[in-house]
Amino acid sequence: MAKKKKAAPPAKIRIRKNDSVKVIAGRDKGKIGRVISIDRSTGRLIVEGVMITKHHTRPNPGKQIKGGIAERESGIHVSSVMVLASDNKPTRVAMKLEGTGAAARRVRVARRTGEPLDKK
Repeated sequence: MAKKKKAAPPAKIRIRKNDSVKVIAGRDKGKIGRVISIDRSTGRLIVEGVMITKHHTRPNPGKQIKGGIAERESGIHVSSVMVLASDNKPTRVAMKLEGTGAAARRVRVARRTGEPLDKK
């Protein structure tokens, strides 16, 4: 009997909802959009206006659903996007401790500029 593969641990995703990101790989390379949702278990996220796919839906009058072909965003892997800094250039993300002792908190910082990405 073949051994079952273990599921990979959830990826450490340093991207958050409402971040502006730029696609750096794939068919939508170069596009910029806002993160709508994140699936940490699969390491994918949905970005506004990126990876648009056509979805065929059947009409269902009971649920007020019209049939036809709808376009919607599909998931894109986290490694294919980079966070945009305040100057609209892609940057990597670092974590930095702000404050001291028990009052210290982790803040996301742009690697390229050193400025914090989180708004207080």
